[in-house]
Amino acid sequence: MTYQPPYQINNEMLNLIAEISTQLGQVLHYQDLSAYPRLRRNNRIESIHSSLAIEANSLPLGSVRDVIAGKSVTGPAKEIQEVKNAYAAYEELEHINPYSLQDLLRIHGIMTANLVREAGRFRSGEEGVFANGQCIFMAPPARLVPGEMENLFAWLQKESKSMQPLLLSSIFHYEFVFIHPFADGNGRMARLWQTALLAQWQPIFAYLPVENQIYRYQTEYYEAISQSHRAGASTPFIIFMLKMIKDVLAELLSKDMLTENDEYIKRLLAVMEYDIPYKAKELQEKLGLKSTAGLKRNYLDPALREGLIAMTIPDKPTSRNQKYCRVK
Repeated sequence: MTYQPPYQINNEMLNLIAEISTQLGQVLHYQDLSAYPRLRRNNRIESIHSSLAIEANSLPLGSVRDVIAGKSVTGPAKEIQEVKNAYAAYEELEHINPYSLQDLLRIHGIMTANLVREAGRFRSGEEGVFANGQCIFMAPPARLVPGEMENLFAWLQKESKSMQPLLLSSIFHYEFVFIHPFADGNGRMARLWQTALLAQWQPIFAYLPVENQIYRYQTEYYEAISQSHRAGASTPFIIFMLKMIKDVLAELLSKDMLTENDEYIKRLLAVMEYDIPYKAKELQEKLGLKSTAGLKRNYLDPALREGLIAMTIPDKPTSRNQKYCRVK
């Protein structure tokens, strides 16, 4: 029999998909993220931090940023390795064929390198989800995993020709979590693979921090998975993921697109890394400006009013030690 994941399409799902499609049209109308290399990089770092934090990695965002920048960081060696691996895996996004099972195994090998013995291979042991010392979900037996994954990818390839990608990727995400094919890294891979599927449809998804939104609603994320387990269908999880995607697009539109519509602010933000303080002189040099007064009038003051940058010494605006940071 042909493998068919159980789910039901309802009006709430259809409305969310329609809203997301409208949002995508607005995002692509305003600006391609390729014009914002630092924004793209920051979003990717946030995605990595959030996806790892969901799995109990304790490194703060600043430390994750430093690890990726090649700086020395104090923290558990395993967690530092997780960051390095996740960054390497996300850097492969543009080269992933999300409909290839072999690519999935290859990327899992990158994601879990030097962390687990079965990196890049399906689990050989049994896996379950435990809470308060009790097993609340038991994954399919290890001997069934290769066949289950082949069936899932055969379904994915078949439905890719006709199913809406938002729906397709959300169903895949849940089915992947249900099968739990690896000894470690299942959550990280499920979230990355949904991103890969969506990025094939709309490249902007490669740099949208959907994982960051999931992290904010981590309890609801696990509850949506549990509801789908109990229902025997992925419907609750699909609705949850569509809401997360809608919310992250809404945030992008309100913060990074609409409020950056002023060309001066766009230029200023394009030369500023997140969480790094800059003196006015440094920004003047980066922007190639001759006048400090022009920097303040056209760039700094408007960006401060919009709340896109902040002073490091806000109570002394004219301090000789004043610096400016980009904020979210």
